[in-house]
Amino acid sequence: MAEVMRSETLNISNNTSSLASPELLHVLAVDDSIVDRKFIERLLRVSSCKVTVVDSATRALQYLGLDGDNNSVGFEDLKINLIMTDYSMPGMTGYELLKKIKESSAFREIPVVIMSSENILPRIDRCLEEGAEDFLLKPVKLADVKRLRDSLLKAEERVFKNIMHKRELEANDIFSQLKRAKI
Repeated sequence: MAEVMRSETLNISNNTSSLASPELLHVLAVDDSIVDRKFIERLLRVSSCKVTVVDSATRALQYLGLDGDNNSVGFEDLKINLIMTDYSMPGMTGYELLKKIKESSAFREIPVVIMSSENILPRIDRCLEEGAEDFLLKPVKLADVKRLRDSLLKAEERVFKNIMHKRELEANDIFSQLKRAKI
């Protein structure tokens, strides 16, 4: 039977900046092994991430609303910053999940990290070529999770700064137009 999905946040940051605040990072962790699922969940929580865990690629697609079922768990305001998935799972592999996510217009920009206990170079290359952000060997280490979190925070900060710069330019343009029209 499928494990109930859980979302939990452990905020250990005193940073008041909402942009740099680690609790903003929401990770969807996908693994069929309960031991590995609990382990990655704990690493992510210790790294101040909000974590949702599911036990299969099919459940991950349901959570994201990509299963084509009207009864899916997908949310309108779903904000996932990272998907970490095991490679070898029954039913649908992590590689197949990666492909479905990258085919989705709504979720293709979300970084996907593949995890595996098997160091098979062609498998790693295939995942990276398909768009995986990274390929981590199990057991995943806390340093791996912190590196991913820091990389994501920097990327989101760049996106935020670009959006703010664009808005500033638009506001200046509107102000110039109004000034020319003497309004």
